[in-house]
Amino acid sequence: MSNLIKLLPDNIANQIAAGEVIQRPASVVKELLENAIDAGATVIDVNIKDSGKTLIQVVDNGKGMNAADAILCFKRHATSKVRTADDLFSLTTKGFRGEALASIAAISHIQMKTKTSEEEVGQSILMEGSELKKQEEVVCPVGTSFEIKNLFYNVPARRNFLKKESTEFKHIQDEFERIAFAHPELGLTLTHNGSEIYNLPSAVLRKRIVNILGGTANDKLVPIDEETDIVSLKGFVIKPEHARKTRGDQFFFVNDRYFKSTYFNHSVTKAFDGLLKQGTYPGYFLYMDVDPHKIDVNVHPTKTEIKFEEEKFIYSILLSSIRQALGKYNIAPTLEFEQETSFNIPHAMKSQTPVEPSIQVDTEFNPFQTQGRSNRSSSATGRTKENLTAAISNEGFGVNKATSSEWENFYSIEEEKPAIEENYPPIDLDDSVGNASSFLVKGSYIITPSKSGLMMIHARRAIEQIVYSKIHKSFIVNPIESQKLLFPLERELSKHEITLWLENKTILNQLGYSGELEGAILKVNAVPSVIQEEAISNSLDEIFESIGYKDIDRGEIAHTLVLAIAKSAAMKKLNLANNESIQALIDQLFQCDNHAYSPRNKKIIETITLDEIQHKFG
Repeated sequence: MSNLIKLLPDNIANQIAAGEVIQRPASVVKELLENAIDAGATVIDVNIKDSGKTLIQVVDNGKGMNAADAILCFKRHATSKVRTADDLFSLTTKGFRGEALASIAAISHIQMKTKTSEEEVGQSILMEGSELKKQEEVVCPVGTSFEIKNLFYNVPARRNFLKKESTEFKHIQDEFERIAFAHPELGLTLTHNGSEIYNLPSAVLRKRIVNILGGTANDKLVPIDEETDIVSLKGFVIKPEHARKTRGDQFFFVNDRYFKSTYFNHSVTKAFDGLLKQGTYPGYFLYMDVDPHKIDVNVHPTKTEIKFEEEKFIYSILLSSIRQALGKYNIAPTLEFEQETSFNIPHAMKSQTPVEPSIQVDTEFNPFQTQGRSNRSSSATGRTKENLTAAISNEGFGVNKATSSEWENFYSIEEEKPAIEENYPPIDLDDSVGNASSFLVKGSYIITPSKSGLMMIHARRAIEQIVYSKIHKSFIVNPIESQKLLFPLERELSKHEITLWLENKTILNQLGYSGELEGAILKVNAVPSVIQEEAISNSLDEIFESIGYKDIDRGEIAHTLVLAIAKSAAMKKLNLANNESIQALIDQLFQCDNHAYSPRNKKIIETITLDEIQHKFG
């Protein structure tokens, strides 16, 4: 009987390992960048074609390899960083298992050129599916150059599961940014299909963050600096008023290695208690320096999960350090009584020349004249309780000569209730539903009688559904009605937002947006007519956040953008001042195919039956 158990061939073992280590083109970029850093590179250039499916090229100026090492580096578990088991608990390098190059070589075509400073010529290695096809001497600069072509050519199932190009390139950008944030001292460039996306010179950490996120990020950063025996903590958190609705700007690093941690993220979120708007998340760039013997990085194949020996203490240090920094820089929920509101100018008026206001004085006003005074308004005559009392005292020497009508007029002014934004119609309790009135509660909820009882409608969700239904049905055939802006809205975009705008410009034009890029500045000159001026900036935030941090298929992109526009349109001030406008909204809602739930699957309508009402009253 032959043996059932056999050793796997190296090429199959390498493909299995690649399934864990190399999940997508971004994984290749990550591994090659980390190898370049471990090789002592100070400048690294990354060139991508077709989001890595056609070409991934990484060129560094590190120390390079000799002829023997150039062959050995493609073998499984061949590493220069680990000699004994104890070395696993004192790692200071990015890679150490020796699986990256072997895994990449198993599923692609690789050409590597490398040279050390001691040798006159370099080595060129050509690998295809773990097989050495060619080795020769070449003239090349000191360092190493990798060209990865036809990724997953022999694993078609994995290639078919790759997302669209923009999504895959977004993952490459994420890996590139993590390396850039972790090593601001490096000079890094990233090119995609011939277009330069990043050109980051060596810089201090704050400058590196600003270079990636955009110039306006500088004013959003609050520095963190704490030294303890357990951990050295440095970095920045983003001010609460600039918190985003996604978790995009959240970065933890330990010993210059990026990692993810829901436990430490909870500590940061807790430090922002009471400072964040609902539905937003804090942004942070936090760098920990911990004794390598007290962490274990060999937990996950991608090394993004790390175990900490003293994680509870680090949790507390994170919490207290961030709270201390927020307090030090007066980041707290306060009422801005001293804020100069005259500078809060709408963007449409910023280009207008300021005009000095004219002051008109009623030269005929006499505070001691009683005749005709009741016809003057309180604001026009400056009448207050104090000057009215003074006038009476001067006229009657302490004797009250005011008529009853004047006193009634005074109290009606003094005790006038604040104006209500909406003029709600009276509630009609007529049993006839058709004649009954609807009314608005708290500016957001419509209550209207129905045959079975009372129907409550969430007004903003109703508007969102109405706008979504209208746009979704029409924009495919005809462009959405657009309104020109008198003065373009200028907005500085990050590198990632620039990519999103260019990739989706056609469909955004179809949806009513129009704008031109000048460097990193987007000048928006037209927006969908359903969006009011004050909601334009928020609508762009909603669009970038909706499509920027999620894996969205090409078929879903239109749905996501329409959803973002509908949500922004629902944020405008409600104009439901009378029963007719409320009824018009209700009629439009029930014309929608789905009037029970909003496009975000949130309930719009809730009904309270007559039996439930009677039960409330026993």
